[in-house]
Amino acid sequence: MQQSVVIAIDIGTTSTKTLAYDTKGTIWAEVEQEYPLHSPVPTRKEQNPEEIYQAVNSTLADVAKQASDKNARIAGIGFSSAMHSLLALDENDQPLTSVITWADQRATEEAESLKASGGHDIYLRTGTPIHPMSPLTKLLWFRKNNPEIFDQAAKWISIKEYVLFRWFQRFVVDYSIASATGLFHLENLDWDEEVLKLTGINEQQLSRPVSTTYTLEGIDEGLAEKLHLDPSTPVVIGASDGVLANIGVGAIDPGVVACSIGTSGAIRTVVDKPIVDPKGRIFCYALTEGKWVIGGPINNGGIAFRWARDELFADLKEADEGDVYQELTSRAEKIRPGADGLLFLPYLTGERAPFWDADTKGMFFGLTLNHGRDHMVRSVLEGVIFQMYSVVIALIESGVEPKQFRAGGGFARSELWRQMMADIFEADIVIPESHQSSCLGAAWLTMKALGMIEDITSIKSIINTKMKHCPIDEHLKIYRDLKPIFLRLARQMGYEFKAISEFQRTHGHGDEKLSSRIN
Repeated sequence: MQQSVVIAIDIGTTSTKTLAYDTKGTIWAEVEQEYPLHSPVPTRKEQNPEEIYQAVNSTLADVAKQASDKNARIAGIGFSSAMHSLLALDENDQPLTSVITWADQRATEEAESLKASGGHDIYLRTGTPIHPMSPLTKLLWFRKNNPEIFDQAAKWISIKEYVLFRWFQRFVVDYSIASATGLFHLENLDWDEEVLKLTGINEQQLSRPVSTTYTLEGIDEGLAEKLHLDPSTPVVIGASDGVLANIGVGAIDPGVVACSIGTSGAIRTVVDKPIVDPKGRIFCYALTEGKWVIGGPINNGGIAFRWARDELFADLKEADEGDVYQELTSRAEKIRPGADGLLFLPYLTGERAPFWDADTKGMFFGLTLNHGRDHMVRSVLEGVIFQMYSVVIALIESGVEPKQFRAGGGFARSELWRQMMADIFEADIVIPESHQSSCLGAAWLTMKALGMIEDITSIKSIINTKMKHCPIDEHLKIYRDLKPIFLRLARQMGYEFKAISEFQRTHGHGDEKLSSRIN
């Protein structure tokens, strides 16, 4: 009997990953294609829309052929995509700009100005914190700084919308991607008229919002042949990568919190109604009917570890990269929890949750002659987890009662980092065996939309969660004493962070080196 599979496509910041899954979660084919993140000046992080479109088509064609060669029937396609991208099209639907990514910082001034003039009310309606990452602030930047493009733009869309337009000649956007723009009303599930008026655009310049299970059909026959697909193959619009990752690790029940650290990091949990934070610390994005994801991303996860490797242990660079990280981890393990009172604020690239302030900066605090670089690398690792914990606090104060933490991302391969999280969070940390969680989440949402499964919660039956870390009693007191110092320090440095940021903008501080490192 021919096996039915769905193909999930995850359009990421640096690559597109495409996988074929059956209803047991078995992977039938997997292809990834990378593309560059362009940075013409340090504050800008852009992509070429044609490069991404071709990567989507190329990976899809390869996966579809591999699956078909194994006698699988392709029942449908579903999408995951990075949030906050923005692309302007002209009246002939041709790109006027590059794809401006979430990492782009050009709208810092506009974000700060909006925060001071009604931005919090916008956050309460849209669930998107006021920050340079959001299309809202990017639109304000274009209106002020590039009026020629702003006036020419007939459409403002995300990269997923662009791909789907090329396939179907229709402009639609799922509630999930829309809810991460800062332009979308959480309760009404439609564009927020007041915000559109503020930006100077209208609904006709945006795509039509639809459910994350919305299905399109009728791919052009010529394109379908190149993609090794039947033209009638249904395409489910899907959601954003962040919310789909919660499905992919099985963190979909109340109180189950997903924690991931790759280059950056995130804390997310699913709730059954929109929730926003009176202090504006967390996001709220749509997942599917009756399910929303709240939480917060941090900018500095693995990137802080990489900085420590490159700048503190440059003498080890000749070794294999994996060996260097293992050596650094071994050194950190030999230092007592708390790094003998050395704290690290990991804000090397500014910070999102819970501060949403691009001007925050990294710093070591408590440094003495007794501290060496092994202490410093341990404090870097601990600083990332302390920052993740600050997002957990915001969730708890917003009404979430964490019952279980599920950890993933590249850091989950490190036993030391996993144990740190258990000790600092004062909770058991479960490690789900979930490969490419956003793709898996997109596949499961696609199966639900196509009636192949009854409910997305069925994914829990295929995810192995046997690995677990529990807090170590003797570590708890140390971290309980340090956590409030870290949190106070992070909150109280705001004025000085802005002062030193202004100094750096005025006098320069090696931006080209920073730009190349981020890329």
